[in-house]
Amino acid sequence: MTPGRAGAAATTGNRGRRTLARELVLFAGFVALVAVLLSGVTAWYTARGNAEAQERDRLARQATVLSRVPRLSALLVEGEQQIAGANGVRLAVLDPSGALTGPAADAVSHAGRDRLLTHRPLSTTATLDGQEVLVEGRAGRAGGVVLTKATTEVDAAAARIRRNLVLPLCAGLLGAGAAGLLLARRIARPLTAAAGVAGRLAAGERGTTATAPDEDPRAAAGPREVAEVSRALAVLDRELARSEERRREFLLSVSHEIRTPLTTIRGYAEALADGVVPADRVPATGRLLGAESERLDRFLRDLLDLARLEADAADFRIDTTDTDLTALVTHAAGTWRERCARHGVRFALERPESGPPLTLRTDGFRVRQLADCLLENALRLTPEGGPVVLAVAPAPEGGGALLQVRDGGPGLTDEDVEVAFERGALHDRYRGERPVGSGLGLAIAHRLATRLGGTLTVLGHGPEGGAAFTLTLPADPP
Repeated sequence: MTPGRAGAAATTGNRGRRTLARELVLFAGFVALVAVLLSGVTAWYTARGNAEAQERDRLARQATVLSRVPRLSALLVEGEQQIAGANGVRLAVLDPSGALTGPAADAVSHAGRDRLLTHRPLSTTATLDGQEVLVEGRAGRAGGVVLTKATTEVDAAAARIRRNLVLPLCAGLLGAGAAGLLLARRIARPLTAAAGVAGRLAAGERGTTATAPDEDPRAAAGPREVAEVSRALAVLDRELARSEERRREFLLSVSHEIRTPLTTIRGYAEALADGVVPADRVPATGRLLGAESERLDRFLRDLLDLARLEADAADFRIDTTDTDLTALVTHAAGTWRERCARHGVRFALERPESGPPLTLRTDGFRVRQLADCLLENALRLTPEGGPVVLAVAPAPEGGGALLQVRDGGPGLTDEDVEVAFERGALHDRYRGERPVGSGLGLAIAHRLATRLGGTLTVLGHGPEGGAAFTLTLPADPP
């Protein structure tokens, strides 16, 4: 399925789903409703306790004031009862002998009377004339004073408090809903925009994000996570465009590399078929056709190896065994010394002269394949009389080993080092200036090193003046 079709299919499949903005609005409204309802229920059930606490506090303060009068006469008690009775309060007076007088006397128990006589405050609930009442008493200089109030008055006060809560709760619910709506829209707007950008990227569009949040503060609207999503999409957009441009360039390079030998083969084949090649030139023509066919075959093999490595194909096996790297590079040196001599290039092998064999658990065949790839690249770039060095040594720390290939070629610039392991990058850059192969060798070497659990690095100018590639292999592969 193409990216455009995949994006269209995803869009069609998502039409029936609710939008993020709607989900956020519903969620914010639900949270606001629950918060207001919880607050209302809590206030509703605490209203009765608050009303009772207020009434007790009021009765206690009145009793404290009256208890400080030296001695309440009957006339004063009657007057006070008339004043307090208008508010549903009933009064009783306790003299030092323990006698109680007044309308509220029946609400005080023996335990309450003893408590007042020992100068301790009294706060309780009792029954007076068949009604439940609040009882508050305070001891004074000449006995004490007790005030009572029916709990029905408390219930009426609680009802008033509850009625007064309705309007604030409704206003709070509306305010919370509006705030939730605004917050949801603020969060959903940049996320919706980011989803639109992601959809256009999936459909194959590029350049959909003009600027990243770091470059344009207006693009960073919303929470930090939203800004990070926008930033990631901007980076993804640029990287996709860059990757596709490199892929196009690579395909153009591949087509050029394949077309050149094919054109040569076809031209000479037609010449042979037409009989225009002299008899004495037939052997040379055959050798030329064989060389071009070998070049084409090598290029296709490189393409296949690279595809397997990048796809992590199951048929690209890594067989780890105990491998003597010293013996491996010694055997490789015998082959490459002869090849370098045929091109007038000086070959050198550097290995530990003493000590136990340098043995690692790795795939010796793949290590040799990687070394051959690097040595072929070094030989191609080294001029006649220049050096090519193959070196192996224990890793300085953490176990493992280092395998290094250095040459006396032109070396690499800092810009070259950054793209050295990208497929075809150096090939395209130096195709008209240096001897080049398929352009895939270093990309294959880098991916092969990764499959072995190691790392491949490059130094633009080594001791011999040219590039220096270093393969670091672990003692035990992952």
